[in-house]
Amino acid sequence: MEVSGDDPGLLVVMSHVSCQLQNLGSQSLKYLRQVLVRRCADGAELRGRIVETEAYLGGEDKASHSAGGKRTGRNTAMFMKPGTIYVYPIYGIYLCMNVSSEGEGAAVLLRSLEPLQGQSVMKELRAARRKEGARQLKDKELCNGPSKLCQALNIPRCFDRRDLASDPEVWLETDPNTSPTNPQDIVSAPRIGIESHGEWAKKPWRFYLRGHPCVSVVNKEAERRSPSGNAMNSLGP
Repeated sequence: MEVSGDDPGLLVVMSHVSCQLQNLGSQSLKYLRQVLVRRCADGAELRGRIVETEAYLGGEDKASHSAGGKRTGRNTAMFMKPGTIYVYPIYGIYLCMNVSSEGEGAAVLLRSLEPLQGQSVMKELRAARRKEGARQLKDKELCNGPSKLCQALNIPRCFDRRDLASDPEVWLETDPNTSPTNPQDIVSAPRIGIESHGEWAKKPWRFYLRGHPCVSVVNKEAERRSPSGNAMNSLGP
């Protein structure tokens, strides 16, 4: 399903972004508050609202898998049409889900979800990957990280290169009960886990909903820096 770009709050947030980065930035922001749906083999549907994303440029972004325009078997989805799912492994055992964006090799990482439907199934899926006897997770802990949301929604590696707009097992929906986004509610902060990439590690291209309990990592300094909600300004050169 297509992501709506008609949210007036997001239009305000994007008002000053550079042409070079506008497409990727707008996609990163438009995914916020969209609902990711996963249909299981038994027909049950799991739903989670996206509350945190990260933007990765192609080419010049040295923290991106497509840095320098490099194409590999792993990152092929990043060069496919916008809306293509990119699932890749980390540490050899976990998975992360991205969606390709406009721009050569650009993609948006889905970092955190707010569980909306199917929490009992999500808890079972997460528990299956944890140590025996571990405490039961709270709802806010089920999907508060890129690998956690892949476990909770049972996103497998084989979803890589699928079309999020037409796939029968995973897609996006707009929540009709969600009110327009207030620009002040969006925080832009440095991306996580890319500290070795110098200046690119400092780019505030992680976006999350201020004060949401399901955000993976809260950045108080970034929240103080962006009280006006001009998150998209951080995507400038």
